[in-house]
Amino acid sequence: MSEPSSRPPVCADDRWYPSSPVDLRSVVTETIEQAPALDLTGQVVGLIVPHAGYFFSAHVAGAGYRQVRDGGYDTVVLIGPDHAGTALGDLALPDFDAWRTPLGEVPVDSELVAALGERVDLRRVARDSEHSLEVQLPFLQTVLTDFTLLPIMMGSQSPVACRDLGQAVAEVVRDRKVLLVASTDLSHFHPDVAARQLDEETLRYVLRFDPDGLAQALAANEAHACGGGPVAAVMFAARQLGATEAHLVKYATSGDVWSDKSQVVGYAAVVLAKP
Repeated sequence: MSEPSSRPPVCADDRWYPSSPVDLRSVVTETIEQAPALDLTGQVVGLIVPHAGYFFSAHVAGAGYRQVRDGGYDTVVLIGPDHAGTALGDLALPDFDAWRTPLGEVPVDSELVAALGERVDLRRVARDSEHSLEVQLPFLQTVLTDFTLLPIMMGSQSPVACRDLGQAVAEVVRDRKVLLVASTDLSHFHPDVAARQLDEETLRYVLRFDPDGLAQALAANEAHACGGGPVAAVMFAARQLGATEAHLVKYATSGDVWSDKSQVVGYAAVVLAKP
């Protein structure tokens, strides 16, 4: 029997996020503690959170994760974009038994991986440098305990791919206490005022809970988000699991923490909830 494999923390480089467990725990906890809890009457099924370096976007991500602290989830489905082309245009799964960060290991749910692989084609990759999934893990490790992970990189973000993945995810997790997480940044490298206008248009689809409209707008370049496909897929899955509401927790651009506002990136934290 082979030894269990663990994906190393390739982004714990003090640029994406701190390599020191003490510093990392401090940064993540501070962003969560500083955020208010929304007065939600229902259950949070999904989160949409940014994935930039922590200096730029951790304060937004932390506000999202504040809403699921101690939520009792036993499974996290984490979907992000494929920035480096590792997935070769497919859905891809880094082929490891666990994911490691400076805060410890998170086991991959092999049962869910197998079940999802029966419904959609999953390319298994032996190595990757994708940050969009990894940077979410320290937040998850801080707000949750004893959870397993289903991590997915989306190569194709077509409307069909979004619908098919969302449907398949909903089918395999229906009997679980699951949290769906979409990892995305919004518009990229526009002046701050223009970025906010573009992001408002994109978020309009999200906040009226319209994954079909979002997927079509992304395909037509009428909405802007590097992880727009993961957002639509998570929304499709969340809708199947009973979510009907989307609430904006926090919005910002990189211009809120950096002096250069001529080319900014937009970030949002959104919760998807069922009554």
